[in-house]
Amino acid sequence: MALENIYEIAKKAKIDEKYVEPYGKYKAKIDLSILDELKDKKDGKLVLVTAITPTKVGEGKTTMSIALADGLAKINKNCMLCLREPSLGPVFGLKGGATGGGKATVEPHEDINLHFTGDMHALTSSINLISAVIDNHIFQGNELNINPDRVVWKRALDMNDRALREIECALGNKNGTPRKDSFLITVASEMMAIFCLAKDEADFRRRVNNIIVAYTFDEKPVYLKQLRISNAILKLMREALKPNLVQTGENNPALIHGGPFANIAHGCNSIIALKLGLKLGDIVVTEAGFGADLGAEKFLDICCPTGGFKPDGVCVVATIRALKLHGGVLFEELDTSNVEAMLRGIENLRTHLENVQKYGLPVVVAINHFASDSQDEIDALTKWCKDNGYEVSFVDAYLKGGEGSVDFANKVVEMLSKKESKYHKLYDYNLPIKEKIEIVSKEIYRAKDVEFAPKALEQIAMYEKLGFDKTAVCMAKTPLSLTDSPKIQGAPKDHTIHVKEVNLSAGANFVVALTGSVMTMPGLPKVPAAVKMEDE
Repeated sequence: MALENIYEIAKKAKIDEKYVEPYGKYKAKIDLSILDELKDKKDGKLVLVTAITPTKVGEGKTTMSIALADGLAKINKNCMLCLREPSLGPVFGLKGGATGGGKATVEPHEDINLHFTGDMHALTSSINLISAVIDNHIFQGNELNINPDRVVWKRALDMNDRALREIECALGNKNGTPRKDSFLITVASEMMAIFCLAKDEADFRRRVNNIIVAYTFDEKPVYLKQLRISNAILKLMREALKPNLVQTGENNPALIHGGPFANIAHGCNSIIALKLGLKLGDIVVTEAGFGADLGAEKFLDICCPTGGFKPDGVCVVATIRALKLHGGVLFEELDTSNVEAMLRGIENLRTHLENVQKYGLPVVVAINHFASDSQDEIDALTKWCKDNGYEVSFVDAYLKGGEGSVDFANKVVEMLSKKESKYHKLYDYNLPIKEKIEIVSKEIYRAKDVEFAPKALEQIAMYEKLGFDKTAVCMAKTPLSLTDSPKIQGAPKDHTIHVKEVNLSAGANFVVALTGSVMTMPGLPKVPAAVKMEDE
């Protein structure tokens, strides 16, 4: 299907062209003043698409989110799709692009995967402006008494580059005060979290001013507002704060805006885009990164309370191939029917379904259908879902697009009409930080114990003393397991979560608990995706 001009897509979304700021023929920014015009319009229903614990065969969560939007369009439902922007790091690293697959894509997919409308570049520039000003302030006399060894704001690059995990900066004559530093990948920075959690420009600037960038020699926090650069950052970010309008491969509207990782950040697209989507669509489909233990938990415990959203239902994506991997089948044997292994692996699906229901939300199981799925496996999975009270849909969107998603769409509509959402957070923000981390670890990861390193306990004590105890917790954990070890698949229970460090993101209003060996700057694999593109 040919792409339509972005003004035609805006018409479908009921966006007046006066709010459309085109970036070529097929992309546009939407002026934020549209929210003033729509403020009295009733919000649509909000549906989250999440997944089981990811495996190397890929579950296709973004593909299924797009499939649901196209399927809803096929049955004449007014839907708005809201997704995250891909990061360049994974595009050229291990995962490749993040714009769907087959006949369930968002377009123009290559633009979206690469420079898009420049949002990631604006974020990276803003992050590094702060670092430049900090080091310049120290060099120019250090009026704020910043301890160079206690600068906590990190530089960023939207690329996987392990060589930047630990660096020394300002080396050489008259280049500043030498100190150890490190880079984050842009999507893991607090600036990305603030970008996605801000309700508007004013809230964005307020949150930016609240960032703690360093500590003084006498251990007092230094806030960004003391550097007097929040207006400069807002100027850099003003265009980026406007949501991006694109289209699916079937010419249905989609908002793609913001892209924090879910293993080391909060994994949800922007609140601004969701607010707009809920005013434009009767049903809004959004997704959160990785499995439900990471993306869904953070969407429901961080994004929804911050944005004032009350989600109406959840779709949990799985594949029979991935369930067999969780059941112990070797990658090379996935094409062979193995009902017993699938039923063992289904315990991972059960865990994620039960976790979603802990938030009071109805759920539909969405199976991304592969040609290698045997009828015996399909029948056994269908029976398991029925016996356990779950609606299940086998989706053929990769090959058939929206036509292959009609059953999925109908089951979601039925869920929204017949099952009431009783959404609530998992924990009270007023609880102590340590207790909130333990609740997520035990309730969602099914851990028996949580072990805090001495450094983590010292950091928690300091944050609580500074008055930052009434925040959300953002868990940084491997996406490949319910534990903090990427090697343990399936549905493990009674393990120990190891919290090695806890970092404060005061502007985002959460603390980040780093568990296991999780990295905030990924590395490239032996053969990066960038190399595989050579023969395209």
